[in-house]
Amino acid sequence: MTVCLDQLGPESAKSFPGQQLVRAVPTVADQPAERATQEIDYGRRGKGYIFGAFQPATGEAFTAPYRGRTIANWVDFLAQVEAWIPPGIERVHAIVDNLNVHRATDVLLFSLAHPRWEFVFQPTYAAYLNLIEPWWKILRSLALKGRRFETWDQIATAVADATAYWNAHRHPFVWGRRRRHKPRRQTGAARLPTVA
Repeated sequence: MTVCLDQLGPESAKSFPGQQLVRAVPTVADQPAERATQEIDYGRRGKGYIFGAFQPATGEAFTAPYRGRTIANWVDFLAQVEAWIPPGIERVHAIVDNLNVHRATDVLLFSLAHPRWEFVFQPTYAAYLNLIEPWWKILRSLALKGRRFETWDQIATAVADATAYWNAHRHPFVWGRRRRHKPRRQTGAARLPTVA
């Protein structure tokens, strides 16, 4: 089984911009809508990190909020992921980046205590190889986009709700570019153009 692991953050309790359209008080009956404006928000109401685990084969995700990105928090998160993964799985390939927290001695001790784990470190400047990175974009749009948070606990609740929503509607995640606007090519032999 392959599991992609990473952290999102630091995220602070603030307003996150959205795409909503706001109607101004109309002076004329058919006045066009105006774009929503974002007030300056410094967001000094608490911050933290979202640690995440993502299984590309099934699309299942697991997130946990932490106040800081420390080695102790990372090892605690690995223990939670160990409990989240079914015990029948013989081998767990964990894809992580080269952050010093991921390469700490405590993580080595964790891997010695859990022999089914094998850590695969992605090359430097190759974040696109870890499939949790595009999933963070989806999570941000589900949990944070267009909302205002007063506390870190509200962000943690929103992320937990968004993760539950994603897991209820999950699908296998395929690496690569999706063809959104290109029609699929027809299979079969090519037809020569007709000459008039």
